[in-house]
Amino acid sequence: MRLARSFLAAAMLTAAVAAGAADTGRETTGQTIDDATITTKVKSAFVKDPVVSALGVKVETYRGTVQLGGFADSQAEIKRAETLARSVPGVADVKNDIQLKPAKRE
Repeated sequence: MRLARSFLAAAMLTAAVAAGAADTGRETTGQTIDDATITTKVKSAFVKDPVVSALGVKVETYRGTVQLGGFADSQAEIKRAETLARSVPGVADVKNDIQLKPAKRE
């Protein structure tokens, strides 16, 4: 009987901790893996594309939302990067924070 009570108490404590963890805003392991996969696929699309500089554009993903950052040579490159990111399966949204490179001084 004592063992059953201990098991029940442990199960209830585990359920309470799990319920509390769901409210922390942290990603689950599965979400983290999904986001890493999305980031890799977006970067891979940039490497294959002749317009987008894979080295110049930063990619981060959180819960399916891809954030693009860094600098680009043209507005066309900025738009192309967003289009490529949106085409990747699993992408829920894209935040495009890519900026145009400043004009070179002569």
